[in-house]
Amino acid sequence: MKFVFVHQNYPGQYLHLVRHLAAMACHQIVFITEPGSHIQIEGVRKIVYERPPTQEGHFERDIEDGVQRARAVFNVAQVLNHLGFKPDIIIGHHGWGEMLFLGDVWPDVPMLGYMEYYYQLGGGDVGFDPEFPIDARELPIHIKNAINHRAMALGAAYQTPTQWQRSTYPEWFQDNISVLREGVDVDVCAPALRRQRRQTFKIGDLTVQPQDKLVTYVARNLEPYRGFHIFMRALPHLLPARKDIKVAIIGGDDVSYGSPPREGGTWRDVMLREVSGLDPERITFPGRVPYETYLNTLQRSDSHVYLTYPFVASWSLREALAVGCPIVGSDTPPVQEFINHDDTGMLVPFLDPMAVAHGVLNLLDDATKSRALREAARYYAEKFLSLDDYLDQYVALIERLSGLHPEAV
Repeated sequence: MKFVFVHQNYPGQYLHLVRHLAAMACHQIVFITEPGSHIQIEGVRKIVYERPPTQEGHFERDIEDGVQRARAVFNVAQVLNHLGFKPDIIIGHHGWGEMLFLGDVWPDVPMLGYMEYYYQLGGGDVGFDPEFPIDARELPIHIKNAINHRAMALGAAYQTPTQWQRSTYPEWFQDNISVLREGVDVDVCAPALRRQRRQTFKIGDLTVQPQDKLVTYVARNLEPYRGFHIFMRALPHLLPARKDIKVAIIGGDDVSYGSPPREGGTWRDVMLREVSGLDPERITFPGRVPYETYLNTLQRSDSHVYLTYPFVASWSLREALAVGCPIVGSDTPPVQEFINHDDTGMLVPFLDPMAVAHGVLNLLDDATKSRALREAARYYAEKFLSLDDYLDQYVALIERLSGLHPEAV
């Protein structure tokens, strides 16, 4: 088969699928993307389009960027078409506008678009945290759905990874979106052996002895959208309660979502000033770490904290479940889709640092409960988040849309 994938941050959500298809060594796979990614996948031809210049403005900038990306990808597709390349299916993310004009190049080629999130003033991320009230610039947030709506008018097929993300879209459109739950490699993301957990563990400048209790927090970047400020405010309640607690906080200092601190600097700077006096010998901020280090940290974790606004759930939540972490998660809809309280983890109010601390201490003090949550989290991941099942469902969807079975070509 001939595939065209489109995502501005190669390979985006398509890493596992593209690797799976490329490993068959019988497909022609073209991936159109922005420059910047250094990831290489054998058997994939990456074609880079010119990144549009940064636009001034707020939400208007998103629309202009989307149109420019659509034009750039259209130009790439035109060249491919003139060279005689016609895909059997186009698969890509609709969030940045890149796919809007591809139907004009290949009008009879099926398209499968990733629908990630529909912006709204109520029930989502905007206005959720009273510490960061809506300002005048955010009131017209619905205009951020302009690209969404243009994509919804393409008459293509659509998918999203969770029921909650699907529910953010207008009811009249939801039936057009297939829920394809993203999987994790449950063989790689597996619980550590008991003897491994009894060994001395090091991360960053922190040494964790077998008798220590390791509390973990992970985000791509340390910022309010992922509850970093709440977790930091939980530490003054948490650390004095048990002298054997050590804390690993993994994540960068950039901003993935929301805004940087108004006073400048990073959110880590801001929160360390607010909760000054924490014992630096018991906390580490290793930044972004290699995947193996991150995975080993989850495997050693005695309590993993995952917090998020009502927004897209992180891969780290799925992987923490697969590893069998005892999870303390926020009682927000994206997390509730993965965690049943006192079953696959514990849920606590996002805005309550004391509740976060109590949830962690509850797990550290109750070995029986912690073990039960570990086992239930792992069972859930094996049953609902298997990478093999995810790829099988993806292949079936591709076959339904294209009429071709990728594994039989």
